[in-house]
Amino acid sequence: MVRFGLLPIVAAAAFSAVLCVSTEAQTAVEGAPAAGTRSRVVPPLAEPMPFSTRGQSGRAALSIEFRPADRMTEADRELAADAESSVAEHARFNGMDFTQGKWSYEQVVCPALPNHLFLQYTRNNGVGDVTVFSASIPRNGEGRVRIVPILKRGYSLFSPAPINALTISAFNHIRAEEPAGKSSGWMGNGLCYAALAGTHPRIPAPDAEPAMHKPVPALSAILEVQDKGGEVIRFADADARPRPMEWTMTFTRKGRLVKAAHFPVAMVTAKPVPKKSALMKTRTAPPAPNN
Repeated sequence: MVRFGLLPIVAAAAFSAVLCVSTEAQTAVEGAPAAGTRSRVVPPLAEPMPFSTRGQSGRAALSIEFRPADRMTEADRELAADAESSVAEHARFNGMDFTQGKWSYEQVVCPALPNHLFLQYTRNNGVGDVTVFSASIPRNGEGRVRIVPILKRGYSLFSPAPINALTISAFNHIRAEEPAGKSSGWMGNGLCYAALAGTHPRIPAPDAEPAMHKPVPALSAILEVQDKGGEVIRFADADARPRPMEWTMTFTRKGRLVKAAHFPVAMVTAKPVPKKSALMKTRTAPPAPNN
């Protein structure tokens, strides 16, 4: 298993360096004269799949923007209006009556999945009576409207949305509707999944100062390349409540999400120094002799 850290540029350089060493080793073996011994050609290091290590970079890639409806583009508002009847139908099918109560929505901006408009709908009737779901609307008409149930009157539907098989299935269908090669950012895909599951994820910046009871910045986002193919995305959501949470998503080499996990993240801690110091024994030194 190979791990790549948060900064894609550094990860790409490390990957290139390993690839260079592998290539030089292969050249040396191929060019060596026969000496009566068998030699084995070292195969080149395979490019990570489905996500490249040269993904999004910069602080903008560390969070997902939630855009109020009045700040959406005119084209996106028209697309949302055209899809409203389909969204309502899917919501009713999942036990959420879209025609009752006052609903509002905001856009979930996911640059890693540009062929879809994502909206998060909320009906807030007070404490304990909040209903929330996400909706995915294809921009080019090639695909179908999908929803991800999150809360119904304050309770998770079926099972918590982050690990729900229906959430995973919807995300796989959404990715399959994206044009080939247009959905390659590993951090962007992970953050978008977390946002569709009902959170407002934010990864700590790698250069942030470590702080007590906060995720370790340098280890806050890691891409693991598995030996048998596929990749595992791990990142810490620093803004999760009541405490930061870690996300883990396992993808096949073809880009299919097969597993998602969501649990409290390990944070910076310290062991307090005892108030009482250890007892030290002292002895008076004898006086120096007179000369």
